[in-house]
Amino acid sequence: MTTMPRPIYETKEDKDIDLAHLFDTFLNNRGTIAVITGFFAALGIAYALLSTPVYLATAMIQIEAKSGLPSLTDVVGNTPAVSPAQTEIALLKSRSVVGGAVEALNLDIIIEPRYFPLIGGFMARNFEPTEEGELAWYPAGFESYAWGGETLRITQLIVPDKMHGEELTLEAAEGNGFILRDPDGEVVVQGLVGEPVETPDYGITVAELNARPGTTFNVTRNRTYATTEDYQKRLSAGERGKQSGIVGVSLEDTDPEKAIKVLEEVAQRYVQQNIARNAAEATQSLEFLSEQIPEVRKNLDAAQTALNQYQTGNRSVDITAETQSVLDRIVDLEKQISEQNLKRTEMERRFTRQHPNFQALINQINQLQTQKSELEKQISTLPSTQQELLRLTRDVEVSSETYAMLLNKTQELDIIRAGTVGNVRIVDHAAADIDEPVKPNKPLVIIVATLLGGLLAVAFVYVREALKRGVENPEDIERSGIPVYAAIPFSEKQGLLEKRLANFKRDKSNASYLLSINDPADLATEAMRSLRTSLHFAMIEAKNNILMITGPSPGVGKSFVTSNLAAVIAQSGKKVLLVDADMRKGYLHKVMRCQGDKGLSDILSGRITLFDAIQKTQLANLHVIAHGQVPPNPSELLMHENFSRFVREISNMYDLVIFDTPPILAVTDAALVGSQAGTTLMVTRYGLNSIKEIEHAKRRLEQNGLLVKGVIFNAVLRKASNYSDYGYYQYEYKAK
Repeated sequence: MTTMPRPIYETKEDKDIDLAHLFDTFLNNRGTIAVITGFFAALGIAYALLSTPVYLATAMIQIEAKSGLPSLTDVVGNTPAVSPAQTEIALLKSRSVVGGAVEALNLDIIIEPRYFPLIGGFMARNFEPTEEGELAWYPAGFESYAWGGETLRITQLIVPDKMHGEELTLEAAEGNGFILRDPDGEVVVQGLVGEPVETPDYGITVAELNARPGTTFNVTRNRTYATTEDYQKRLSAGERGKQSGIVGVSLEDTDPEKAIKVLEEVAQRYVQQNIARNAAEATQSLEFLSEQIPEVRKNLDAAQTALNQYQTGNRSVDITAETQSVLDRIVDLEKQISEQNLKRTEMERRFTRQHPNFQALINQINQLQTQKSELEKQISTLPSTQQELLRLTRDVEVSSETYAMLLNKTQELDIIRAGTVGNVRIVDHAAADIDEPVKPNKPLVIIVATLLGGLLAVAFVYVREALKRGVENPEDIERSGIPVYAAIPFSEKQGLLEKRLANFKRDKSNASYLLSINDPADLATEAMRSLRTSLHFAMIEAKNNILMITGPSPGVGKSFVTSNLAAVIAQSGKKVLLVDADMRKGYLHKVMRCQGDKGLSDILSGRITLFDAIQKTQLANLHVIAHGQVPPNPSELLMHENFSRFVREISNMYDLVIFDTPPILAVTDAALVGSQAGTTLMVTRYGLNSIKEIEHAKRRLEQNGLLVKGVIFNAVLRKASNYSDYGYYQYEYKAK
């Protein structure tokens, strides 16, 4: 007998990205992707609806260039103008400003009503009272939660040092009272609303409380420094446009009224501080001038006395025209030098000597001193009497000019100090849009959540696909060099039959467990008929009519395939014997509804005869031999001559003998049975057996001299992208 050459299947390693496969994976898992995406979209909607909204309060402040004469430097000369916005922003966010607002508004006392988890805050925010002081409805037994309309205002809270930052609980009591408890639930203070209460460790003044008895609030007393730092971080300020002097200030908070109140308090305190700072500078300059005026007045009196005495002693009452001209010039120089010296004294208090403005002032003074020296040389050529008279007259006029200048500047600074309004003003007072919170952005949250869910769903599907060990495409098996004889679709009705089979002992009905009998029109049954046809041609050149069916591992559905294949072949008119060669865990006797305590192991051990072991089934042409009693040595029984004799006898008695054997990778029983069989088929399960596992099983059989004729691909799941590739369509007559 000649054998046909085995087909050679070319194995190709596909290194390119299979876009069609990616699309098929997406299409096949579209339900999973839709569920995950919908779940994330629902989370996004829930977050957008239930999360606490955040409101933005804004204000605008204008910073102007300093006007008037707030300092002596500004009186005697101008300095280059620079934008003061950055400095003013730092002052606006300073602890002196923000900390003052924290103390004035008691922001270091944090009060939060205790809401029911998840939905309590949402219900409280959406409660609209019809009258003042109205409280929202609440379900019975949940009066400890706030449901809407509750208010609590505390103007003073004193706690021990170790309790700063710890959460206390304030409970509304009967008769306008309250109870304050520590984190351990111990009562630390009891009192009435509006009355200060003090203990050795605690002190509290509840100014307002509107809540039903039993309602609780979480109260925390933070340190002022920590609260100030927190508001400094939350407070945003920036200049609107370069060198514009317009500063925008904003503050976010879950309570829009609180945000407005805090921001307005900060802005007002900043303006007041600016006024006080400008007035302080003018006052400082006035103090300096007040110290100089008595000294200049004293010098003026001394100069006038000396001039009068000289004129009286020398009987000279006038000076010449030439001397008068020199006098005017030198007096003018002395006046300028005095002004510059006053300016230098002021600048020494504000700048270092290396400052460019200070150095420029020194150069001006040096130039004036040089001009003065030249005039003094001219004076030395005058007569001695004229020189002395000029000197005394110069002293009087210079002192008089300086004294008058100081008086004028003092009056100007006094007027400026009295009318100081500061160089900043509030353009837009604090306000917030209470209808449109800035957070969360509901459409954006929902869109992002949906997109994130979609991305995670797709990633999950493709990662799961990449980690799958089982084969899902029969072409992958054929690439390994083994033909696929049939792809049997997964049958939901078979799943129901297996549930019935699990209750075999309690099932009193005579209904068959075979799918081919219960539902002849099922796609899996039709696949069995197709396998029957393929098997007919495959066994034409086989050495005998013995068919062995095995599998790589347990759970592939091998017994399902063998029993239903035997049934459809018997239905075609052939006489078929089904032998359960799994003498360890065989259960074909349950499927065929026959006895399992006498069978193959009993025949091989000589306890019973062949004819005693053969059992009839519901099909006239189908007989069964069960596995029999579990022997201690199944492999040794299969290697005995009794097994070879048994195979020869049943081969002559039937048109076809089908052996259902254990998994080849588990035990060697299949290899021993296969040595007597003319045809060997292997059952693999969709998504369970990997290519390496199938190839390993094939090599194991080949090592024992067995050729795997083909593979039966079992339990193929119906997918939109691949189901039609297996060639099975629903095509049946339906009675009207």
